[in-house]
Amino acid sequence: MEYISTRGKVAGIGFIDAVLMGLGDDGGLLVPKHIPHVSDDTLAQWQKLSYPELALEIFALYTDGEIPREDLKQLVDDSYKTFRDKDVTPLRRIKDGLHVLELFHGPTFAFKDIALQFLGNLYSYISHEKNSIIHILGATSGDTGASAIEGVRGKKGIKICILHPNGKVSKVQELQMTTVDDANVLNLSVEGNFDDCQRIIKELFADVAFKQEYHLRAINSINFARILAQTVYYFYAYFQLANSGTGAGTVNFSVPTGNFGDIFAGFLAKKMGLPVGKLILATNENNILERFVNEGVYQPGEFHMTYSPSMDIQVASNFERYLYYLQGEDATAVSALMEGFRQKGRITVSGETLEQVQRDFAAASVENDDCLATIGQVHDDFGYLLDPHTACGVAAADRFTAKSEVTVALATAHPAKFNEAIELIQIEQTFPAQIQALFDKPQHQKLVDGSNSAVKAELLKFF
Repeated sequence: MEYISTRGKVAGIGFIDAVLMGLGDDGGLLVPKHIPHVSDDTLAQWQKLSYPELALEIFALYTDGEIPREDLKQLVDDSYKTFRDKDVTPLRRIKDGLHVLELFHGPTFAFKDIALQFLGNLYSYISHEKNSIIHILGATSGDTGASAIEGVRGKKGIKICILHPNGKVSKVQELQMTTVDDANVLNLSVEGNFDDCQRIIKELFADVAFKQEYHLRAINSINFARILAQTVYYFYAYFQLANSGTGAGTVNFSVPTGNFGDIFAGFLAKKMGLPVGKLILATNENNILERFVNEGVYQPGEFHMTYSPSMDIQVASNFERYLYYLQGEDATAVSALMEGFRQKGRITVSGETLEQVQRDFAAASVENDDCLATIGQVHDDFGYLLDPHTACGVAAADRFTAKSEVTVALATAHPAKFNEAIELIQIEQTFPAQIQALFDKPQHQKLVDGSNSAVKAELLKFF
């Protein structure tokens, strides 16, 4: 399996080199040269598999023998034995036509664990096999940081630095990152918002000499391994519905997303042959992606702090991957669009191209009041407590799902991670013991200004 860049100047590299490169050396994002297609017969065979067994089959298509199958199986088994539910990502029926896919049964109670438990183990494997140094650098709007740290803390040959926006993540998210006191972990609290953190990361990775000298590796969803791991639960949800007798034909997925990674994984699953109906993109007031789908304009707007802070993102790091397929896999066209965005801060599509976008996705922006109302209504009517991000997905699903359709809303986090929002509607919840224990632990983080130089100075000391 070959991997290439969306900007056309990186090509012919294998899976492990693609994981290590993270961001393409030409500034683009890495994608497989060819997306493997899964036949109906194979889908029927996969329907009987457990989650780890399914993950192994999907990963094997993209590693293509580069990692021996037994080694890959061990990586998968090690990654998913840490989950609290035997199904890893269980499906819960909320009402007729609507199911919630619970993606929060990993160590940090967030969907990021599904990819980052695997990526952490994969990096450890690569470090051992290649006797190489792994210095991980990532930015988080809340959940990625804790999941990434949990995936690699204490692992030999690996150091990790995570940037998060100071004061703009939930208290539990902050505690999950900053109460870790392992010597191989550095938390930087950055003055600014998540887009500032993400910009710093991308610009440091774009400095190829610095990246290579200090062995920088990506943990954000710019790393294709993150996307790959997330495709698995789309297949698994479909199979759970089929095995229960609920699923028939296509299934819609409603996905709360800010960085476009989670919904791009669904787009990839659909291109592989999974019978996906609508891919419903749910955002909050930071609705650059919703405006692109509905109006054809990709342009950052005013930044808003919301009750769903993990989606408080204006510039989506995975959007370029979708542009690559929207432009017919034309790297030259993608490069021109991204250069135009760099210069003018705007990408516009219209006509047949916009029609294609609207065939690929439906999109809705769910504002704070609607988010809280959805949490309250689902709790009152069905006795099920949603976190604010999942509530955005459920609200968007209700806008686009016809009575005869089946929709799966992705539940991206446990509600205990966002009690600030839950308390606003007078709902009391019991924290899991692992989360409650965080409040008694000391924190370890360093506040820095939102400049490349300030972050680089801390990295040089740490690495």
